Amino acid sequence: MAMRLKDGIFLAPFHPLDEDPTLCIQRDLELIEHLDRLGYEEAWVGEHHSGGFEIIASPELFIAAAAERTKRIRLGTGVVSLPYHNPLTTANRILQLDHQTRGRVMFGVGPGLLPSDAFQMGISPGQTRDRMVEGIEVILRLFAGERVTHHSDWFNLVDATCQLKPYTCPHPEIAVASSVTPSGGTLAGRHGFGLLCVAATQHHGYDALGVNWKIAQETAATHGKVMDPSRLRLVGPVHIAPTREEAWANVQFGGRHFAEYFARISRPGQPVDASGDPIRKMVDDGAAVVGTPEDAIAQIKRLQAKQGEFGVFLQLAHNWANFEKTKASYELWRRHVSPVINNVNSPRQDSFDWATGHAPEFIKAASDAAVATIAKHQAARQTPQPAKVA
Repeated sequence: MAMRLKDGIFLAPFHPLDEDPTLCIQRDLELIEHLDRLGYEEAWVGEHHSGGFEIIASPELFIAAAAERTKRIRLGTGVVSLPYHNPLTTANRILQLDHQTRGRVMFGVGPGLLPSDAFQMGISPGQTRDRMVEGIEVILRLFAGERVTHHSDWFNLVDATCQLKPYTCPHPEIAVASSVTPSGGTLAGRHGFGLLCVAATQHHGYDALGVNWKIAQETAATHGKVMDPSRLRLVGPVHIAPTREEAWANVQFGGRHFAEYFARISRPGQPVDASGDPIRKMVDDGAAVVGTPEDAIAQIKRLQAKQGEFGVFLQLAHNWANFEKTKASYELWRRHVSPVINNVNSPRQDSFDWATGHAPEFIKAASDAAVATIAKHQAARQTPQPAKVA
């Protein structure tokens, strides 16, 4: 049986500098509520501290609020930048969320993608990946209930332990971010973590998805593990509408703001050329979808043909269109993309074809039954009834 592809979003978020930030954050919460009603399975929320666009500094705070507004959608940190935090306090925050959400939280980890964040904290980008590995390995021990003493050049723990056991057994699902370098794939393979491939649709001379997934599989094999493709999550930008013309008209609202931001910060693994029509270049390169549900279906099938089965496609939340058009795009995905990808309507189609294919005989049988019933009724009326005895 084919693996069911789940739907989700990756919410950095991206908000241009000409909007009120309070309203932007409230709108992000409203979006999660909307996705929960539509049946999306996952939403991952980023951590950033500079640049002005990606204005959620604490995904844990956002998740706590979103969990109170939703019923079933799973909520992930996308990601906690481990080098910026003491492992004990990080572990405690995630375990608290595990209890508050009754097991709906997912723990996404990474080294921190914006170099400007690291520089503000006096951390060299050359240190962050090693610190990510050191941090998560201590957190795993804390999740397991150990008392940990660990001396490092960036944190110290002395007889440290968590007060809470995980709500989820053995602990919340862990996924590691993977963009350009192989460090995410190596860490995922070593521990059997899920993989968040944030550059899955990008090309630019380096096949981040293919290379890093292969590294994860090879590393897992050397540690006696097998990578689970259902925990592979691919991220890509999408905006769809009933027609391509409408979709392209919609993204004129905010597409250029997004492209200019990426071009100026040179985010690793996701370069954008802001000259000309940058969004159209992304679409022409296969990195993004702007079009119809059929175009989105084609993108998923392209990724499946390249990668094989994977567990979740996370639409990159980008605010290229206004809020109403953005919500409509997510709804179109659930109505017309997900059912095709997961072949959920094949029994309905089979039932329709069977019923319509046999319609002449069914109609004849029903007609004959009606005629027989009428004849029986008429015969009963014509039959003399016995006289009543006084």
